[in-house]
Amino acid sequence: MSQQGGRPTGPEDDWWRRLYDDAAGDTGPSPAPDSLDDRFASASGTVNTGPTPTPTPAPTTRIPAPRATPAPPSQAPWEPPPATPPGPVTFPPRPHRPPGHTDRSGGRTRQDADQATPQEPPPLPPMTFGTWTPFPTTSPEAPDTPATPEPEDARPPAAPRPSRLQPPPPPPSRGYVGSRPPTYDAEPTALPAADPDELDDLTPDTVLDGARYGACTLRAASLRGDSARYRGEPRRDALLTARFGTGERALLLVALATGTRTAPRAHLAAAEACRWIGRAVGRSHDRLVDDIRAARRGDLKSGLHRLTDRSLGRLRAGAAEQGLEPDVYAATLRCLLLPADPACRTRVFFGVGPGGLFRLRDGEWQDIEPEVADVKGEPVVGFGSPPSETPDGDRLTMDLGIPTPPSPYEPAPEPPREPFRFRASVARPGDTLLMCGTGLADPLRGEEELRAHLADRWSRPGPPGLAAFLADTQVRVKGYADDRTAVAVWEA
Repeated sequence: MSQQGGRPTGPEDDWWRRLYDDAAGDTGPSPAPDSLDDRFASASGTVNTGPTPTPTPAPTTRIPAPRATPAPPSQAPWEPPPATPPGPVTFPPRPHRPPGHTDRSGGRTRQDADQATPQEPPPLPPMTFGTWTPFPTTSPEAPDTPATPEPEDARPPAAPRPSRLQPPPPPPSRGYVGSRPPTYDAEPTALPAADPDELDDLTPDTVLDGARYGACTLRAASLRGDSARYRGEPRRDALLTARFGTGERALLLVALATGTRTAPRAHLAAAEACRWIGRAVGRSHDRLVDDIRAARRGDLKSGLHRLTDRSLGRLRAGAAEQGLEPDVYAATLRCLLLPADPACRTRVFFGVGPGGLFRLRDGEWQDIEPEVADVKGEPVVGFGSPPSETPDGDRLTMDLGIPTPPSPYEPAPEPPREPFRFRASVARPGDTLLMCGTGLADPLRGEEELRAHLADRWSRPGPPGLAAFLADTQVRVKGYADDRTAVAVWEA
């Protein structure tokens, strides 16, 4: 028969017909016993030639510890007994691991798990076939031991407690001082009108700068006043911060200029005044550094006076070229010179025009603005009088006939019409020097609450950051809406 159930087709199926051919006769009964019991007895007698073992009762004692040598289990009838009983299995030592090493055993270390006290495993079931192999005494997952405490060096350090000797933090900056807020909004409202062909003349609303050289830290900020922000007028104050030279011979210049009020191009005149004084100081910075280090006060005053005269004279010349009156295209100018040498603490102030120069020492404000005499009558030397020359070329004043000494820095043009202001002083550690325009000087002189607030904010050991200094500078006072420009120097 084929696998598909069809008819037999070849000789390969002949054996099937011969085996079950009905024509073949039966061989008849066999004289030997042929029952199932007889066959089992015959097979047992052939395999087991020795005496039949007597069954013993099951032991009542507990199974010995896993480390002890177990009794050999019963063997299958067709397997020969082992020559020697299997001895204990020896495992190689575990590699050393640091106490902080963790694995998947719930955060415990392998070394801690190996040192834990082993517990007796549950009884093993009897084995019938093969050779019994002992299990390890302990396993990282087997023993249910309590977790080992975490080492001290692995724990995160505790947060340090604040020291009682640390000074308290400064009070938060305020939006305004006084009984009532100012009339104008605190934030800018309108932008100045722009000329597409003169975009370089645009002045940003706020300028912020800072640096640290030698023993002093500088912070400088200039921002539009509330009135200019509301009316969409440009900022009339200009600010310049510059460094000339390198290393200990470097010199820092900070210049602040303010254009004439209501003048249409006042912000441009202020910016030009800063540029002119910056060029004059930069070209003479080597000589200025030597004079400051040697404390040559007379030479400094004379030389800086002439540099200021030359810068403002250029500004008046520019007004004449534009067909403007000198008083329209004009600016006041105030400057600070800071040497980068940490061994030199001389701070030099000079300029022309009103403003403020203050010093914060031991929590108290000091007004150190240089005093000048009132200008009456015709201008004299240093106050705007035009010089004349002798036949020998000496420059004389019209009133006194005293020859003017040549400038130690560069030739000087016509002196300015405003009195020149100069002050050179030695700073003490912990002092704060503040130079500002009238927009901050007037409220600082007139409002005790503003002086107290800034003194509390700036009397800390370290200077404020740029953002904090800007917030302090723009604390408003009702009745004062002009531009605010402040330059502060913290002494280490």
